[in-house]
Amino acid sequence: MATYSYSSSPPDPEMPGGSSGEHTYGPATPPPPSVHYAPRKPFWESRAVRTGALFTALAVCGVVILAVVRHHIGTEPFLVGSTLAVLPVPLLVSGFLWLDRAAPSPWQNVVFAFAWGSCAATLVALFANEYGAKLLANTLSATPTQSDRWGATFVAPLVEETAKGAAILLLYAFRRRHFESLLDGIVLAGLVATGFAFTENILYLGTAFGEDKAVGAGILSSTTLGTFIVRVLMTPFAHPLFTSMTGLGFAIAATSRARSPLRWIAPVGGWLVAMVLHGSWNGSSQLSPVTFLTVYVSVMIPVFGLLVALTFWARAAQFRTVREHLAPYAAAGWLAPREPVALASMSIRGDARDLARRHHGDTGARAVRDYAAYATHLAFLRAAAARGRKPADYAARESELLRHLWHHRRLAQPALLHSTPLPWPPPFPAPRPSTPWPPPYPPPPYAAPTPYKPPQGWQV
Repeated sequence: MATYSYSSSPPDPEMPGGSSGEHTYGPATPPPPSVHYAPRKPFWESRAVRTGALFTALAVCGVVILAVVRHHIGTEPFLVGSTLAVLPVPLLVSGFLWLDRAAPSPWQNVVFAFAWGSCAATLVALFANEYGAKLLANTLSATPTQSDRWGATFVAPLVEETAKGAAILLLYAFRRRHFESLLDGIVLAGLVATGFAFTENILYLGTAFGEDKAVGAGILSSTTLGTFIVRVLMTPFAHPLFTSMTGLGFAIAATSRARSPLRWIAPVGGWLVAMVLHGSWNGSSQLSPVTFLTVYVSVMIPVFGLLVALTFWARAAQFRTVREHLAPYAAAGWLAPREPVALASMSIRGDARDLARRHHGDTGARAVRDYAAYATHLAFLRAAAARGRKPADYAARESELLRHLWHHRRLAQPALLHSTPLPWPPPFPAPRPSTPWPPPYPPPPYAAPTPYKPPQGWQV
């Protein structure tokens, strides 16, 4: 068992917080060397090569789909449609990234999700929807009007939700370790759907502009204005709402206990719910404006409200996980006693970033941000082990996250402690018997006195 000591001698200048004369808490033995649990691989199997090839393929899909849309509607309608379609994208993307602030997804996942939705999924949907509509017309001897209605109600939901859901399936299959909470499924699915809606809106808005230009319609009576109001102002959440059902299904599967039937039922169930919602939405738009507004008010708005409520509940659950599963690390000396509470509050994190920025510039703010993100991922890793989903490389990943915390501790920890309101929280709870205790190696020494000037009247 590690022995801890208090020393007033000058600490090692190579250690974080090691300025001369500072008091240090910690063991006499140094922390273990950094652990790299990703072995070296051949060139063609390297992550960089595969990532580059994947994004190159998505870029090619983007060029192809934009060229097809421009050829279909013309250059001027394409430019107008692109300008109008891009308006809701920054708002939606920033909203999803704001929800993901507690434990941000890797940038590769974020870019892949949006690129897949805007490039690959739309390219598949464009040709599959057309083929499906023709197949319905030939098989059922339907009229063009019936073919369009059946295609929008049955074919489009199947094709589009499958194409968008394929991105979530790929992330779940190859990046499952990043599905740490329900919020990850909602955020990634929302980004996929936002990209899909962006490209689809170019087609719809550009087509409407081309029709208005052909008949010389005015602005107020134009089809373009009506399409913009319906697709951009009234229903920018439609595609994210549908695909979030699929994302929720995969997130439930990723966070369920081992051998739970939800691991297989939830993804399929979420995909089916997404198709039903999508089909109901498209079917109502094919009937009459009154039916469309009725479905919009009585179905879509309540379901969207429930999804928003679930999103904020999942966000609060993330912070409960942080507070509960970081407590053993505080008991073992890796964190200060107040840190689990501080890291479980976005307001305290924000105050700590501002404090670090005032004293240490952007370097201090980044240190607090990264420190909080690594601590959150560490809490999620322990939570997964508590559910019986302990990964094979659990010890290596835990060690690496702890090393990251140690690296940012000098600037981040004092800022977090300074931003935590007094009095101190009650003692942290004992860990559950089923959860692994922190690793046997001792925590690194860390600076006790804060490098920040205490505010007026501050007492320790």
